[in-house]
Amino acid sequence: MKTIDQISFAGKKALIRVDFNVPLDENFNITDDNRMTAALPSIEKILKDGGAVILMSHLGRPKDGPTDKYSLKHVVSHLSDLLGQEVEFANDCIGTEAVEKAKALSPGQVLLLENLRFYKEEEKGDTAFAEKLSKLGDIYVNDAFGTAHRAHASTAIIAQFFPNAKYFGYLMAGELANAEKILNGATKPFTAIMGGSKVSDKIQLIEKLLDKVDNLIIGGGMAYTFAKAQGGSIGDSLLEADKLDLANSLVQRAKEKGVNLILPTDTIVADKFANDAKTSVAPTKGIEDGWMGLDIGPDTVAAFSKIIEGSKTILWNGPVGVFEMESFEKGTRAIADAVVKATENGAFSLIGGGDSAAAVAKFNLTHDVSYVSTGGGALLEYMEGKELPGVKAINE
Repeated sequence: MKTIDQISFAGKKALIRVDFNVPLDENFNITDDNRMTAALPSIEKILKDGGAVILMSHLGRPKDGPTDKYSLKHVVSHLSDLLGQEVEFANDCIGTEAVEKAKALSPGQVLLLENLRFYKEEEKGDTAFAEKLSKLGDIYVNDAFGTAHRAHASTAIIAQFFPNAKYFGYLMAGELANAEKILNGATKPFTAIMGGSKVSDKIQLIEKLLDKVDNLIIGGGMAYTFAKAQGGSIGDSLLEADKLDLANSLVQRAKEKGVNLILPTDTIVADKFANDAKTSVAPTKGIEDGWMGLDIGPDTVAAFSKIIEGSKTILWNGPVGVFEMESFEKGTRAIADAVVKATENGAFSLIGGGDSAAAVAKFNLTHDVSYVSTGGGALLEYMEGKELPGVKAINE
């Protein structure tokens, strides 16, 4: 793997693709800076070497060019605090100002470019746009795992302009190494916890995991499609009606492969999708009309926790309830606690980005598991066996 450890950046300008797509509140305060702190080791290594750093990222999904709401100027102050030095900002990612500010950088200085997605060429993977970006630095570093599954100008196309000077940053290298550990180096027993709302989002990953895991725990909204497929009544719970046969075939395949597939037996049901809803406990296959399942019940929590705590490798992708609402966070919290307990007992635990990472952060347990991925979609695609454009571009 070509990483930044293989080169000295002394006197060089490193153009780094980072993922600073962080959530901001209505006053533009950053509410979760994990993606920024994850990029610090790579930045600090380059500065320590005596190099200068030019950072490029996207923020949100601007539709019509430059938009104040999506300007990366909002993260400059916090980035300066994190690095302990002033960070320069260019009001464009290409053009005269970007070129001049990049040129003027001295060793040890940092420049952040404006949002790449203010140009439609970024998401289109435009070669001419990528070439303009490439002129800003001597060495290209990709440290944005969260966008590695996109063939965008700054993540995949740009690398061709650095044929002998393109590397993975520490975050990218760590993400790939930890994903590989799960895929090809898992210590048994290996348990995968699949949550989230839809079976359709996770089909390929589940199929891939059936050849690797000992236990497959299914929770979240997708569990009700399995319950319905097995003849249960699920009231107004989430259902993918066109995936009933698929759910049954996955259960059958798990049996054939000797995988212990565990579904929720009881559910916290609510009379509406709201934090102040009336709630009670019901069998997952016996939910009455007018009620919907929004979290796993106490018996399921106990069963899931026992399996997790006895595992040596754990992959968790997707919450098991609507953890964003306090009334329905208990199940996801219990799963997080069980994963932490297993980790304390020597298990390797990987939290698969997206909502799972948000849940672990909400419960202040990010540092109590082995690894939290910064890439939801990217990690899923990598684990499904797909080639990520951002990874391929460096390896070529």
